[in-house]
Amino acid sequence: MGGPNRNPYELTDETPVYVISVAAQLSGLHPQTLRQYDRLGLVSPDRTAGRGRRYSARDITLLRVVQRLSQEEGINLAGIKRIIELENQVAALQARVAELQQSVDGAAVAMRQREQQVHASYRRDLVPYQDVRQSSALVVWRPDRRRR
Repeated sequence: MGGPNRNPYELTDETPVYVISVAAQLSGLHPQTLRQYDRLGLVSPDRTAGRGRRYSARDITLLRVVQRLSQEEGINLAGIKRIIELENQVAALQARVAELQQSVDGAAVAMRQREQQVHASYRRDLVPYQDVRQSSALVVWRPDRRRR
């Protein structure tokens, strides 16, 4: 959620603040329905020290989605649970892809920098090698007689 420097009093979508009666009112569901969804693992609110449920804004949104899928789309609760699991999996994979893309981009930048360093280190006094095709020219070799 947050890093070590996060303000503990900052409210986010994940902050568990709503008791079950308020969450039920905000989602348009009965508190017993929220308990059932919790037992089934559809929406899992945080718990207080006394084991009371505390719902976040994200939980309320998810409760509304569950209600819509159930009532408007006619999907059973097992199907809804699978949809939620798959959506969470997709979100996690998208985050991982973004993380890997950043790594690849960083590696590409580092590679280009290293390549530039290598090119900058080339000796400028060397003559580039040119492939000379074999010819049928005759070369006469004469030993240097002065070296004897």
